[in-house]
Amino acid sequence: MSMIDEKALIKAALLAREYAYAPYSGFSVGAALLSSDGRIFTGCNIESASYTPTTCAERTALVKAISEGVRHFSAIAVVGSKTGEPPSSFCSPCGVCRQFLYEFYSPGFMVYMAKSPDEFIMRPLDELLPLAFGPKSLLS
Repeated sequence: MSMIDEKALIKAALLAREYAYAPYSGFSVGAALLSSDGRIFTGCNIESASYTPTTCAERTALVKAISEGVRHFSAIAVVGSKTGEPPSSFCSPCGVCRQFLYEFYSPGFMVYMAKSPDEFIMRPLDELLPLAFGPKSLLS
């Protein structure tokens, strides 16, 4: 597992947020996913006028990584706020994103929710999604 440079991961999420397409909610989110081998995959939220196909930043980053053959991750940083404004509160992954991240869960996976590279909170994914249903649940 690679060492986590929290500030670099959060900076990547902040940059990814700049590419968000959020004309309906006006809430832009960026995410930076750290693979176990040290690569960072970024994503932003992409909205649709019909709402249902809207994709969250966390899932965008994960889909990019999976589509390039990466399956093991150490952490994700998430930032979000009203479009055009700096983050003023911590943005947590939604329930769907927590479940999607758990599909590739490994012990120690951390979620960084940040306002800036210097102001963040972190929680293990299993704390944000207790009693999660995952691939191992299907084996029992």
